[in-house]
Amino acid sequence: MNRDFQVRFVAILLALLTTAAIIYSGYNLQAERQFQVPDDGVWWVEHQGRLTADRVEAGGPGTRAGIKVGDQLTAVDQHEVKTTASRTHQLYRVGAWSKTTYSLIRQSVPVDVVLIPVPAERSQYSWLRLIGLIYLGIGLYVLLRRWTAPGSTHFYVFCLVSFISYAFHYTGKFNGFDWTIYWGNVAAGLLQAAVFLHFVLTFPERHRFVRQHRWAVPAIYAPGLLLLVIHVLALMFLRASEILRWNLDRLEMGCQALFFIAAAGVLLYNYRRAGTPILRQQLKWITRGTILAITPFTLFYVAPYLVGALPTTLMKVSVLSLGILPLTFGYAIFRYRLMDVDLIFKRGMVYTLAAGAIAGAYFAVVAGVAELVHTQVPSSGPIGLVLAIVVTALLFDPVRKWIQDGMDQFFYRTGYDYRKTLIEFGRELSSETDLDKMLSAVVDRLSRTLLVDRMAVFLAAGEGHDQFLLAKSFGMTQTSGLDLGFLAAARPEDEAGHLFFDNTHQVPRETVSAQQAIAKLDLNYYIPCRAQKHTIAVLGLGKTAEGDFLTSEDVELLETLAGYLGIAIQNARLYASLQQKVAEYERLKDFNENIVESINVGVLAVDLADRIESWNSQMEVMYALPRWQALTKSLSEVFPTAFVEEFYRVRQNPGIHNFYKFRLGTQAGESRVVNVAIAPLVTKDFSVVGRLIIMDDITERVELEAQLSQADKLSSIGLLAAGVAHEVNTPLAVISSYAQMLSKQVQGDPQKSGLLEKITRQTFRASEIVNNLLNFSRTSGTEFTQVDVNKIISDTLALLEHQFKIGRITVRDERNMHLSTIHGNAGRLQQVFLNLFLNAKDAMTNGGTLRISTSNGESVGVIVSDSGTGIAQEHIQRIYDPFFTTKTAPREGQPRGTGLGLSVTYGIIQEHAGKIRVESRKGEGTTFYLDFPLTRKAVNV
Repeated sequence: MNRDFQVRFVAILLALLTTAAIIYSGYNLQAERQFQVPDDGVWWVEHQGRLTADRVEAGGPGTRAGIKVGDQLTAVDQHEVKTTASRTHQLYRVGAWSKTTYSLIRQSVPVDVVLIPVPAERSQYSWLRLIGLIYLGIGLYVLLRRWTAPGSTHFYVFCLVSFISYAFHYTGKFNGFDWTIYWGNVAAGLLQAAVFLHFVLTFPERHRFVRQHRWAVPAIYAPGLLLLVIHVLALMFLRASEILRWNLDRLEMGCQALFFIAAAGVLLYNYRRAGTPILRQQLKWITRGTILAITPFTLFYVAPYLVGALPTTLMKVSVLSLGILPLTFGYAIFRYRLMDVDLIFKRGMVYTLAAGAIAGAYFAVVAGVAELVHTQVPSSGPIGLVLAIVVTALLFDPVRKWIQDGMDQFFYRTGYDYRKTLIEFGRELSSETDLDKMLSAVVDRLSRTLLVDRMAVFLAAGEGHDQFLLAKSFGMTQTSGLDLGFLAAARPEDEAGHLFFDNTHQVPRETVSAQQAIAKLDLNYYIPCRAQKHTIAVLGLGKTAEGDFLTSEDVELLETLAGYLGIAIQNARLYASLQQKVAEYERLKDFNENIVESINVGVLAVDLADRIESWNSQMEVMYALPRWQALTKSLSEVFPTAFVEEFYRVRQNPGIHNFYKFRLGTQAGESRVVNVAIAPLVTKDFSVVGRLIIMDDITERVELEAQLSQADKLSSIGLLAAGVAHEVNTPLAVISSYAQMLSKQVQGDPQKSGLLEKITRQTFRASEIVNNLLNFSRTSGTEFTQVDVNKIISDTLALLEHQFKIGRITVRDERNMHLSTIHGNAGRLQQVFLNLFLNAKDAMTNGGTLRISTSNGESVGVIVSDSGTGIAQEHIQRIYDPFFTTKTAPREGQPRGTGLGLSVTYGIIQEHAGKIRVESRKGEGTTFYLDFPLTRKAVNV
């Protein structure tokens, strides 16, 4: 099986299993929360056909009901019970917190007791699910971060199985979903230890025993599989009993513990025999982590459970130690990051010791005082020692509080000297330009300093400052729908510097709407904040938290602060307005720049000293010069002399000047043909501040015009060639006929016969060349017929035979003579091969070998390979682009490339539903691979 397919299959399978496990665990948790399992606190076992109380939980429902060890249960609410299953069924019928009557036989005496079942204790399930999530999270982290690391997939399988084992808990309903959860939990529990043992035998290196004995790995899973089969058979064919379930659980638990111990032993063995420091460091942590995780679980849970103890709180807590396993192995898989674990461990110890030292200092002081009392007053005895400890401990807390109060006073002076705080705050207001932040700081500082219960800041709106809006508030509930016009009304109190209402619910001089607003605001003080004789804002304050009015000194300080606040608000508004204008200017500037950058012509601007001030992106592309290299430089430093001379010739003349089809040399060594427009750059008052130069790159347009002209010439040449071919064919036919006649007459003269035979062959060859030239010049239609690719190649080679001979090109013919026909146009296909052969000839300037191969298969394949100079890798992706050519500077005897040959070739092959690809390296030749679909023959049905 393909390795990539295996990887993808395993990845998809793990993703599906993980998703299913998460979904099932989520539904399991939801079902568990919705369903309470009733419990009577008694462990009933089947004995002599009856249920007998083997153990009674202390303080449980059974103990409270008076059930004792040895009591035999005969019925629940007069429903006969003989098995654990029937008792459980009756308990589920009754439900938790419902009274039920247990009919017992105690020492052959019938007894009825009333019992109230309680919900079964399932708090440990939350901790187990947490461990499962730890396993899954670490497994996913390791798999996604280091999926190529050895053992990462195996480790994730172990984490996924552990997650299922700890997250799946059946509720007891035993419906279809509950049975799935039950068997998932059983299978995962049996697999977990086996997978872990398998993992430690292969990580970080495959154990020698496993390499020598291939049966070892299947043998690891055999006990778990056997126990699973026994479990299934026991529940299906044996009589279900509590003893059977308990014995199965003990057997599976013992097997699990045995596998874990074996895994720890393997790790310890590998650690002692590790040959490299990295491997030893790696095994050190996973060995210690494994032992640390397994030991509490084995000693405090497995061992007591195997000897007959039921799970206690200590036993349940010991299961949490298994969560250490994924942590240690997760770090181990990251190999070199094990040193980080060591560092974390050491630093953790340092911080722990530091904290312990501080705590030890406290207890040392307490112990020192106690020892001093005991030494100085020996008669006090143990009582004096205890009193000294208690007194010292009690005195330590007041001293600590005293120091803390001093520090608070040092760091939080606002609560101790509000005058100084307000003055400093007023000076700092001007430094804040964000209006919202400044108002928030004002409300926060004043409310904490003056201890007022409510406060608000109103800002003036409108050009006449005759409207106010609530901007910030503190301690207020209703702040909307209020008429704040009273704040702008002129009143005699303005001269006093503030407006005061001793009773906000009785303001008869105000309008009705103002009275309602003042009553809802419930603010007693309104202090205007002025700047340039205009009220910019109003501070509103209520009473103190104790219900007192502010003192006159407080009001004076607020009036002083209001002056600072008015100036600060005005500055913030001016700054915000300036920011808005700057943002608008930047937006317009960006908009204009985007226009210049988006047009497809080059635009640059120069100042009066001919220094470049602007250079758009199209100029970067066209002139191959980045903007940062062009800006601030003079034209003479950037452009060639010919352009600078033309620019200086027209710069002094007013108006707009144009250069048509100006050939401009670029920094990259290319020659571009551009239309240039030079116009004066003027300001709004028509002052000339520079020149604007616009360059339109028309190189491709000029080349296209040249190609059209060339095509017209070629068409004329084709017509001429056709006429010449007809004229040449006639004398060639005469020469051939007479040569053949003479050959018959001189058959007895070998020398003359040989000469005449050579003349005949050469006339045939000349006639073939003329016919090929005639066929090539003839305009072919677009009709597709059955064509022989080999014949087309032969015709094309015959046409180029003379050029190949002059260029010292050797043709190596590897064509399949039994090539299948294809559906195509012979004329257009001949143009394809002609282009490829000519390109190959041009690439082999000093001669070389042209290899031509054809083959049958799912399609007709053609290979054209040369031993020429090859194609640079950066040009491979562009060879089919129209007008792209590498023959811009042809060698002597070669024509300048048009850039249309391969483009036309590509289009013709696409018309024939074929494919073309190229392989080439610089200096190693070029190979073209062509594939044409086979002709589909009709089938009679």
